[in-house]
Amino acid sequence: MSAPPSAPRPLRIATWNVEWFDKLFDDLGRGHEDDQPSARYGVSRGSQFGAIGIVLTAMDADGIMIIEGPDTTSRRSTVRALENFAAKFGLRTRRAIHGFSSETEQEIAFLYDPDLMTPRHDPMGDPTGKKGSAAAPRFDGTFRYDIDADSTPDTIRFSKPPLELAVTLADGRALRLIGVHAKSKNPHGATDEASALRISIENRRKQLVQCIWLRERVKEHLSQGEDLIVLGDFNDGPGLDEFEKLFGKSGVEIVLGHDDDPDLRLFDPHANMALCSRMGFCPTTARFYLSPQKRYFEALLDFVMVSPGLMARRPEWRIWHPFQDPRIMATPELREALLQASDHFPVSVEIPR
Repeated sequence: MSAPPSAPRPLRIATWNVEWFDKLFDDLGRGHEDDQPSARYGVSRGSQFGAIGIVLTAMDADGIMIIEGPDTTSRRSTVRALENFAAKFGLRTRRAIHGFSSETEQEIAFLYDPDLMTPRHDPMGDPTGKKGSAAAPRFDGTFRYDIDADSTPDTIRFSKPPLELAVTLADGRALRLIGVHAKSKNPHGATDEASALRISIENRRKQLVQCIWLRERVKEHLSQGEDLIVLGDFNDGPGLDEFEKLFGKSGVEIVLGHDDDPDLRLFDPHANMALCSRMGFCPTTARFYLSPQKRYFEALLDFVMVSPGLMARRPEWRIWHPFQDPRIMATPELREALLQASDHFPVSVEIPR
């Protein structure tokens, strides 16, 4: 008697902010595999390049939203660099897709297995001029929103426009993905404590409006019953800083839609920071060194949020944290690669088919 067919492997989708990935490639998309310093402190370009390959091989995801991907300019190509990288390490995710270009050298791109899915860049919303629109325009436009109720709308742009993808899976099912790199709240350019506070509040305001803009798009998709995954680096999380007292809630809570009807909410278990008060443990996805304190600071910044239809399949999440995941702790090569590759750790979700 033949054995019953095994269940198909769950769909594994991941996000990873790879610190200054762009600095590891030349203009032709070839990797710098040498001993020169990378943009990552204390790590050579060759070591970081190899470490990223080790991590992506171990993850073995079907699709990975790359945050801080290689740059796209008249001379450089995000897609070319990522596909060259995938070929170098023999990754299944051997094709890449990129949407609107960033104003920085950090792009959002999606690496994927073409045998399992076919994505296309499919931005929603209307394009705008500099004056913008209050109707959640296309993500390369300008959004008008009065965040502080002073009767003067703020005009907000994404320096890194979210990547909107319409994905057709191999079995014909449709899936929407939105890759996100929201505004950082760090007070870059501050000269004293007062300017640091002012810049931090302004950056926080911009980050929240970006999340409100994202939330409007999320509601459009969920109201149509579409399967949706919103994933990336939000530079924010519930309970992360004191600015929540000023503005009421975190940007992550806004995108998740905690105040909306259940069928219009997204879900990510790591966003439930009530775990911290009950258990004294907070999941984290990023690790930064603070020079004045001579210690590391960890934060929950990266999320994979899923829609109700996908949640009904009982997906499983994983943060690839070298000190919080015993499977990684028991694999020294992977543990060290995660520490060398980036200041963020990948987050993945497995969705039963």
